[in-house]
Amino acid sequence: MPDPPVSSYRLQLQPGFGFAAAAAAAGYLADLGVSHVYLSPILQATPGSRHGYDVVDHTRISADLGGETAFRDMVRRFRTAGLGVIVDIVPNHMAIPVPESLNRPLWSVLRGGPDAEFGSWFDVDWAAQDGRLLLPVLGGPLADCLADLSLGELATGGSTEPVLRYFDHVFPVRPGTEGLPLAELVAAQHYRLADWRLAATELNWRRFFDISTLIAVRVEDPEVFEATHAVILGLAAEGLIDGLRVDHPDGLADPRGYLARLAERTGGLWVCTEKILSGDERLPADWPCAGTTGYDSLGVVGGLFLDPAGAQPLATGYAACTGGPETFAGVAAAAKRAEAEHALAAEVARLARHISQTGHPALAGHQDGGLTAVLTELLTAMPVYRAYVVPGEPVPPESAAILNQAAAAARQRLPEGLHPLLAAVTELAQTGPAPFVTLFQQVCGPVMAKGVEDTAFYRWSRLVALNEVGGDPDRFGWAPAEFHQFAARLAQDWPGTLTTLSTHDTKRQEDVRARLAVLAEIPQAWLAEVAGWHDRAAALASGLVPDPDTEYLMWQTLAGAWPLDRERLTGYLVKAMREAKTRTSWTDPDAEYEEMVLSFAEQVLDDDELTSALAGFVAALGEDARANSLGMKLVQLTMPGVPDTYQGCELAGLALVDPDNRQPADFTRGRELLAAQRAGRPAAGLDGEKLLVTSTALTLRRAHPDWFAAGYQPLAAEGPAAA
Repeated sequence: MPDPPVSSYRLQLQPGFGFAAAAAAAGYLADLGVSHVYLSPILQATPGSRHGYDVVDHTRISADLGGETAFRDMVRRFRTAGLGVIVDIVPNHMAIPVPESLNRPLWSVLRGGPDAEFGSWFDVDWAAQDGRLLLPVLGGPLADCLADLSLGELATGGSTEPVLRYFDHVFPVRPGTEGLPLAELVAAQHYRLADWRLAATELNWRRFFDISTLIAVRVEDPEVFEATHAVILGLAAEGLIDGLRVDHPDGLADPRGYLARLAERTGGLWVCTEKILSGDERLPADWPCAGTTGYDSLGVVGGLFLDPAGAQPLATGYAACTGGPETFAGVAAAAKRAEAEHALAAEVARLARHISQTGHPALAGHQDGGLTAVLTELLTAMPVYRAYVVPGEPVPPESAAILNQAAAAARQRLPEGLHPLLAAVTELAQTGPAPFVTLFQQVCGPVMAKGVEDTAFYRWSRLVALNEVGGDPDRFGWAPAEFHQFAARLAQDWPGTLTTLSTHDTKRQEDVRARLAVLAEIPQAWLAEVAGWHDRAAALASGLVPDPDTEYLMWQTLAGAWPLDRERLTGYLVKAMREAKTRTSWTDPDAEYEEMVLSFAEQVLDDDELTSALAGFVAALGEDARANSLGMKLVQLTMPGVPDTYQGCELAGLALVDPDNRQPADFTRGRELLAAQRAGRPAAGLDGEKLLVTSTALTLRRAHPDWFAAGYQPLAAEGPAAA
């Protein structure tokens, strides 16, 4: 296998920051000490996409980013500067764009059904909708929307074909049905147009999490793999790509098999996977890859700089302020259960259909509701994203232990009469028919991600520095000895794994978390400040205050990311409230409540007394936060693995969750500070200090990679502050 990168620097490509802009940063990144540039997806995505994970055409390099010529020019610039190239790939899903004709494989299936040219591409349960693919795009029931549908034509390849239009949506017409009356024509298609709300309960195809504009792709089919990877494999064969980052492997039917095929087709190219490890979970040892994208190291390094003595005072104070529980686990379970019962009900129903077809004797006498309840509780109790049972292979002991642990927890919540059914479902999840075993694994991840990361993390905020992808907010800190064990294991088992402190998906960037970690050292002072701020803000708002959890989250957000302007704060609060789904949500927004919360936040920012108090409090945290930021950065950049720096985080990284942390990169200040540093005038302040630490560590690693590749030897601290 080729040597891993020495280090990487993540660039988030998007319209306004495409291949030419990335190429222009080559000199700066080389001077910074980086060895490889790590690019977000480069294939053609939905026009205007700001992230690239919604691919519509695997045969083209993104025109929005500059096209193939610009890509090759960029790589040439990188090579001249001594930089390698890592590319993010998205094997799990494609976009259902608007207009739908932009996705040619999907268009083929919509026109021709399961026997179409691309009929094998998508994971569709045709029988569940009487041979049709559900398209939940209408603003209401079909009967109420017929007047907004019209028959038209679409020019394709020098000819035209009949299409069905619904505002900006365009759908193909099944050959031979174009002459039917409109209502009959709509009913005669290989797709069923439906109210968008039915996606949660009736969807009959696999998607990415609960996002019904991203349809899953069956890359386990060798022909589909080759077609969707041809451009990437060609670029790798030409030597234009040196490594790959695989998005969401847990969504695939067979992650290990996929990685094996990728390794074979690329000649063993360096590959890392966006595998989210939960708790003490470890990356499967038989995966042919270099490791993860680094969320595991992010949590461990952050925990190293967190004082565990603050856990209980902050928990008690949080409960007193909000009325919420002192622990996270119950909040997470309730949120996962709600996702399985509502947003992901269609996925659970599909699992139930699979089980019903097995004819298992334990099903006798049980209604569908009992089976749904069992599946819901088992999915809720799963402690990880996936147990990695491979159909036809012996069940690994660790996989059996995970499923049995989940079953034991589910049994506590289910009536005794459903226990035999639970035992049967647990058995089928390990040794049942391949379609059910595979689909169960593919549903576990969405329940975990949507329940924990995208719901519970916004409902429970004892200390939101811990509410991070793959993290467990109940675990408060890592002892140095635990860190050493983790680092030694990486050095031995996964020396080429990525390590990181910030990504395009982190809930808040590294220096926000570093500053908030200081609150664990001054819990009583923090709680007293929050009480005073609340009283002042409530008086300004005449008692119209947010729910306590949202308000407590707001104060931490202000303290962690200060200074925050109105647009960033209100944008974050809208997302946080809707993700929490307690008073409002994306699917059922409560405009009146949201307006009240945003008005409350704006009054805080408009009040000189409050902003002065916030600024003073943040300033008092400054030296301790600085120590955390620089210490975390130095540890991450020098520990075992391949250190990744997210764009801009060589300086202070104070962005919040996307879209805040996905703004186009701007290297103006970095270039100025690095030039001054090279001239012997290093800048004071966190920007200059982080840049000095980052460039020194990266340059050292690049100059002496062997120093960082010879195992791991802990050094014990001595003296009165050794602990």
